[in-house]
Amino acid sequence: MEHITLLLGIVIVTALVFDFTNGFHDTANAMATTISTGALKPKTAVAMSAALNLVGAFLSVEVARTISGGIVNEQGLKTEVIFAALVGAILWNLVTWLLGLPSSSSHALFGGLIGAAVASAGFSTVNGGTVVTKIVIPALAAPLVAGLASFLATRLTYRITRGVDEETGRKGYRAGQIASAGLVSLAHGTNDAQKTMGIITLALVTGDVLKPGSNPPLWVILSAGCAIALGTYLGGWRIIRTMGTGLTDLAPPQGFASQTGAATVILASSHLGFSLSTTQACSGSVMGAGLGRKGGQVRWSTASRMAVAWVLTLPAAAVVGAGAEFLTRQGAWGVSLTAALLIAAGGYIWLLSRRKPVSHHDVGAKAPAAEPSGVVTQAVAAVTPPPAGVLSVPVQPTAAEAPDTLTATIDAPAPRADRPTERAGSGAA
Repeated sequence: MEHITLLLGIVIVTALVFDFTNGFHDTANAMATTISTGALKPKTAVAMSAALNLVGAFLSVEVARTISGGIVNEQGLKTEVIFAALVGAILWNLVTWLLGLPSSSSHALFGGLIGAAVASAGFSTVNGGTVVTKIVIPALAAPLVAGLASFLATRLTYRITRGVDEETGRKGYRAGQIASAGLVSLAHGTNDAQKTMGIITLALVTGDVLKPGSNPPLWVILSAGCAIALGTYLGGWRIIRTMGTGLTDLAPPQGFASQTGAATVILASSHLGFSLSTTQACSGSVMGAGLGRKGGQVRWSTASRMAVAWVLTLPAAAVVGAGAEFLTRQGAWGVSLTAALLIAAGGYIWLLSRRKPVSHHDVGAKAPAAEPSGVVTQAVAAVTPPPAGVLSVPVQPTAAEAPDTLTATIDAPAPRADRPTERAGSGAA
């Protein structure tokens, strides 16, 4: 019994670590567009998002019930399986964070859980119908529905405010973006914080602490809400940069439309108990808003990398979860080794991230986009004629200068007193 108690404690702590990584991994969902358009400063945005994530964790338990009693069969499931599932989810979250890819923390958790359960008791332990209806279908529908909603909302927004004064519109959209970003953060708390509640509740059921079908206890709700709020406050700046400037360039009307569409989809799914990926919903909204503005563009190279990460999330986390389950079934030494490997891998990923650190200074409204302009755009900018009275002279940039420094200008020489004045119509020397 002592071993079970200790193992449950390890699982609960690991689940809260996953919840923490979920927080900083998914901060971009709510605040990337608000930061990129300048509606809020980065630190203010993540603080607001953290507080609302905590509040949202108390609003519903439908998604937690889906995870704790829907994806896998509780009967015969061992606590070690839950621990192995969390290992797979955490490692995938850290790898995609290092790469700056907004992948789904939810699908990482589901993949780890499915892989560990199958390795432990076979495919019969997985409820295929629940996986299809409440995971696979929402995963396919969320980015499409959210993208279409944001596309239409962007078109409607520009049409309604066509005659509005620019300064008035800017202030109005700033207020609208702050409100809609708060709504997304609240929705994120109602959806993603519950996933950790569900996994802890499932662990308590496997350890005979709770009866099958029980709701999460209050202390589970509170601890999960605090963990995701803390992770959100620290800010996943790498992913915020990708979501805010890497997918498309957003104006305030587009940011408002994007966040409103995403919040609507996430709140609706939470009410129905669909454990969808908030990342996919918000990413689809950003792309829809980018296409909704006349002349707007989406950086499809970034979008394609994100899509690849989405496709790989479930199977990759499942493979790691299955491998971790193989170790944990060996007994206490296997659990200890798995925990040590998780800590070592997490530390190594963090050290790699320090080689090219990204902070809140790199994600503001004036931060450079994740992808540079094309060659043609740079060439056109380089040959723009200088103002009258100056002479453009190509220079070789130094190492200390920005790489896009292509020309320098110097004043034209003044006429000399000992030289006759040029005839009218001749150019400056």
